[in-house]
Amino acid sequence: MKVIFMGSPDFAVPCLDMLIREYNVVAVVTQPDRPKGRGGKISATPVKDRALSAGIPVLQPVSIKEPEVIEQIRSLTPDIIITAAYGQIIPPAILDIPKFGCINVHASLLPKYRGASPIHWSIINGEEETGITIMLMDEGMDTGDILLQSRLSIGRDETAGQLHDRLSQLAVDTLKKAVEGIQRGTIVPIPQDHDKATYCPKLDKSMGAIDWSKSPRDVKNLVRGLNPWPGAYTYYKNNMVKIWNVNIIDIGKNKDKGGTIIKANSKEGIWVAAGDGIIEIKDMQVAGSRRMDSRQYMMGHHWDVGEILTGKIIE
Repeated sequence: MKVIFMGSPDFAVPCLDMLIREYNVVAVVTQPDRPKGRGGKISATPVKDRALSAGIPVLQPVSIKEPEVIEQIRSLTPDIIITAAYGQIIPPAILDIPKFGCINVHASLLPKYRGASPIHWSIINGEEETGITIMLMDEGMDTGDILLQSRLSIGRDETAGQLHDRLSQLAVDTLKKAVEGIQRGTIVPIPQDHDKATYCPKLDKSMGAIDWSKSPRDVKNLVRGLNPWPGAYTYYKNNMVKIWNVNIIDIGKNKDKGGTIIKANSKEGIWVAAGDGIIEIKDMQVAGSRRMDSRQYMMGHHWDVGEILTGKIIE
């Protein structure tokens, strides 16, 4: 089977690895090289790096909709096109090229969490289960018929980064079974129930501001869901503090205003009022410093009990 694979980030690499082992990958399509990090160094996508290491031709169109790009893909006569976190909408002219169609690897149990950041939002919203959906692509945003799904429980303390890695491995087995079923003609596409669809807002750094008036579970889920990017944060006396990990100490036993520092010492760490409960800040990172445990941080610093943490700088 001749395969064209479209993908860009780390999440897509394990699926590409499997396809390289099992099928004839005639080309890989990925996003253009772009500046990355503080230094702005031009970097290739992880998918491009993997494809080049395997000697596979790589296409990096600025827009997949350009006529010359479509003709280039058509000339490769793929039997199937497989996408995984590619980053562009595939136009109908490409969807119609392969005889087995275009299929997409999506990191949620569709129709829930359509869009670009399902892993993060499943955690932020406190879901206990997620999974991988292999779907037949159409012109909509994750609206195509479902070919196969695999389910996965979300750990109580699991971060978006950790769930990302587990889902990327689950995607490999699910995709392999789906492609085998497509070849044999044993998979029956199932239309999505569009009335049950939910969508993921795009992530940005401003979402990381912790609202301490929310419940301890909501705060913890936000911290988990934005770890490692874009990261949750708060301000202590107008100094930004990244919050990487928290524990719930109590629920229903707090009467202080959200954000109030209840304890701050090297023995117990930093405890903060959140909604009707109390949060313990575990891992933190003050601007200009390294990430560390709050107990370790408090060995060399002083925070005032009664001070209120805020979600933005107070003028």
